Amino acid sequence: MTSAGLTEPSSFRDPDGVVFWQNGVLYRRINPSGQDAYRHLMESGLYAALVQADLLIPHEEAVGSRSDSDGVIIQPERIPFVSYPYEWCFSQLKDAALLTLRLQKEALEFGMSLKDASAYNVQFWNGSRPVFIDTLSFERYDEGEPWAAYRQFCRHFLAPLALMAHTDIRFGRLLQTEMDGIPLDLAARLLPLRDRIDPALLPHIYLHSAAQQRFQETPASSSSDAPQRPAGRMSRNALRGLIDSLEGGIRRLAWQPRGTEWSDYYENTNYDAEAFQTKKRMVARFLSEIMPEPRGVYDLGANTGVFSRVAASERGIPTFAFDVDPAAVEKSYRVCRDLGERSLLPLVQDLVNPSPALGWAHEERRSFLARCGENGPADVALALALVHHLALSNNVPLARIADFMRRIAPTLIIEFVPKEDSQTQRLLSRRKDIFPDYTPAGFEDAFASAGFAVRQRETIPGTQRILYRMQQREDA
Repeated sequence: MTSAGLTEPSSFRDPDGVVFWQNGVLYRRINPSGQDAYRHLMESGLYAALVQADLLIPHEEAVGSRSDSDGVIIQPERIPFVSYPYEWCFSQLKDAALLTLRLQKEALEFGMSLKDASAYNVQFWNGSRPVFIDTLSFERYDEGEPWAAYRQFCRHFLAPLALMAHTDIRFGRLLQTEMDGIPLDLAARLLPLRDRIDPALLPHIYLHSAAQQRFQETPASSSSDAPQRPAGRMSRNALRGLIDSLEGGIRRLAWQPRGTEWSDYYENTNYDAEAFQTKKRMVARFLSEIMPEPRGVYDLGANTGVFSRVAASERGIPTFAFDVDPAAVEKSYRVCRDLGERSLLPLVQDLVNPSPALGWAHEERRSFLARCGENGPADVALALALVHHLALSNNVPLARIADFMRRIAPTLIIEFVPKEDSQTQRLLSRRKDIFPDYTPAGFEDAFASAGFAVRQRETIPGTQRILYRMQQREDA
């Protein structure tokens, strides 16, 4: 097998290997510079131990790859939906941090170490379980060497978690603009003064930041080669102590999901319990009548995932639940984790301002739409109690909402909340009604113009809300 194919743009920074696509299959070529570490990973037993514990993504070596002139080629198992740290709730980032530290501790037992600790090396696999995906992050451990990834771990995990827990949960979104993690000097200035004596933060953020500042102020040496690794020596026991200190500090960081706008939405609905259960049954029936069965579902505006679980838990359909509220996503993720949900992944996503393409040449991190589009893992989208927020609160015309939905999935289960509904009245009470087209007829016309045909249309009993099942027309 050769390594000719379409290179994955996000993999260009690693000199030891490159990810590429060939005939729709994802591969990774391990360059000669990375083969010694790879062989040690495989032959030491570390790979088998990590895969057995579901900590590392499994792979197979491609047939004939050992004799490939370009290097060993492996085929890793695919992640259904690639997410990014700025789309994770607090506990997702915390679990990813603890996974990374556990991998470092395990690696030391097999004579290896993580050479980087990027949050982008973690994905969520088989539902809401974090898994490490970078096989080439492991290198041989040299006795006395400090942990090369220490600074990166603090920037990618400890600093944002501390800011989210102690300052404001919205600091998690700062990872979108700071792609190499939050600078430690910035975190030190933003954290409350009381945290200067926190034993979890004092050495790893405040003192670490101060040491970095002193290093930057030191005149450059005569050598043209800037140091790439931490200076000094560190025994294996001292390294274990460092990892234990980081792990203890991460575990103590906590945030309670409360106080945000939508975290208690289902406790404050404007229809009774019977109507709510009826709506769940209607969604389940609409899903069952889609043929063939959906290969995946996007739940847009999923809140705490009540309706996501109609697809995921009750029918076993892989479901990806997006909501703007980090508290709602936090609640949903905790339920997923506690119950061992294998079909549901909740993520933070602002549909009015979705994640853009980022990084070098806008290619390292794909946009939300690019990940959801034609080659995405789902072909049905739920949009329940969502359209009125987009249209009335954010001035997004119905035609633009319909076009956005067309780019997300070919089949919709979508709810229209009319102006007579008390929730819509609450939105309009704050502003002038400038939405003459916001009617059932205007809604249907907008989606028809975007290529959707109505397959089912039913009023939710006990309400004036209308639930639709729509399908993109073949001629659209």
